[in-house]
Amino acid sequence: MSSPSPRIPAAVARQAATCMCSTGRACSSFAPGHAVHLIQARLVAATPTEWVDAIVADADEASGEVTLESWPDGSSIELWNGAGAAIAVQAGDPVAYHPRHHVLAVGTRRFNALRLA
Repeated sequence: MSSPSPRIPAAVARQAATCMCSTGRACSSFAPGHAVHLIQARLVAATPTEWVDAIVADADEASGEVTLESWPDGSSIELWNGAGAAIAVQAGDPVAYHPRHHVLAVGTRRFNALRLA
């Protein structure tokens, strides 16, 4: 007779989970500002008319904050990403932002971006 393997209840596993991007490793969270989920990537691909073109006004690598100026009206969009978006851009770079699904597109790369303001 085999002994049952010990099982950890899902609630306990969720409580112990932490985002790895805070320690400089690959992001393990799909919350806004962290890793892009596969479904999130599919949703932005299915709604191409909702992208907002923008220019990077400022990027702070230490805090993970990126400030955009939407084009052509110049309104400010402040974002935070813990998975490296601020490292991937610099002032003057053209980007696109999908406000409904909070995704920042930098070339072919996609970042889950938490809107701050």
